[in-house]
This record gives sequence, structure tokens and C-alpha cells, in this order.
Amino acid sequence: MEGRFERKYKINGIEPQTVQANLMLHPAGFRVLYPDRRVNNIYFDTVDMATFRQNVDGVNQRKKFRLRWYGEQINTIEKPQFEIKIKHNELGTKEVTPFEDTGLEEMKILTKRVNEKSGSFAPLFPVLLNSYLRSYYISADGRFRVTIDRVLRYYSLLATSRFLGFTIEEQGVILEIKYDKDNEQYADLVMQNMPYRNTKSSKYVNGVVLTSGV
Repeated sequence: MEGRFERKYKINGIEPQTVQANLMLHPAGFRVLYPDRRVNNIYFDTVDMATFRQNVDGVNQRKKFRLRWYGEQINTIEKPQFEIKIKHNELGTKEVTPFEDTGLEEMKILTKRVNEKSGSFAPLFPVLLNSYLRSYYISADGRFRVTIDRVLRYYSLLATSRFLGFTIEEQGVILEIKYDKDNEQYADLVMQNMPYRNTKSSKYVNGVVLTSGV
């Protein structure tokens, strides 16, 4: 299976600016790849929360379904893309389908389109809306990318599809190292120079737990 690895670090008690400054001192020579931008997602799941359960249980082969768009506008969804993240052990791939511009008030139509594209074994429903600020970096040799996410906000869509404002903000910073399978031989050197502990951290799982207590 072709794909990439994603190594996550959930960092608490350190300011985002310090995490960013530490990364710029890394011997891999990380530099800014893109300007910062806000990432917004709607996660979809089955009525029995199958993908949530599979993630929590660490199922080796699983999928995650989300609609993603960028920018400060939450109610207005511009240039969205429907993503199916496929995990096979530690390797991940992603299928991306562009959607037309829409709005959160069109949740029923969005849900119908998601189900048309998902190939899911059971109907999907909107579960969680989240948003965070992301910074992008790349190593000097181009083999490794890093994202740093902070100001993570969540809103549950389980009881209502009407967005009334984010109800939960998760503390901490999430740093993620991403690299292709072909570059695995170089990964240890990069990760050994990260002054943080590698952790399992799913924004979808964290958001569901924080907003719904599941």
C-alpha cells in the first residue's frame, strides 16, 4: 500500500510560539511552507458511531469521513472538499472529492451528497464541527512536512445541525510530522530531535468526547 505516515504530538503547557520557535531550530532545517490558515471540518459517522469506535479501539483498517474548507467563515462553506481518510495500520491515504460552495444551513443536502460519495456500509450523519489555526512547514530536503495546530474549537452536531457558535476550546497544541512511506528510513533522525512525546491524538475523537461525553 502506498501512503504516508502521520506522527502526532499533543503538546500541553507550552505556548504555540515556543513550539514554532523550537521547530525552526530543528537540524532538519524546517521552513514555512504556506501562510497560516484556518481549517474547518464537519465529521460524519454512522448512527452507532462506528468510525469513532474503530478509532478509539485502534482498529488497524478504518476510514474517517469529513468535509473540509478553509477560511474564517464558518456558516459559508467555500471551496469545500469531501475527504475519506483511509488508515491501514500506520499508513494513511486520502480520497478527495471537490464539492460546490454551500452553507451550514444546507446540512441535509450536504449529508445526502456525502452519502452519495462515501461508499459507506451504512448511512452517514453529521456528528462534529471543528476549527483550528494551522501553520505549515517543510524540511530543507523536502521529505518531511510539519503542521502545527492551535486554537482548536468544537461544536457537536449530534443534537442539532444548526450552528450556534463553538462551545468547547481544547487546550494545547498539536504538532504533526507527515512523510511518505519511501522516506521512513530517515524518520527516526527527525523524530529523535523533537523535544516532545509521540502520542495518539485524533481531533475527531477528542471533539466528540469533549462535546458529547461519549
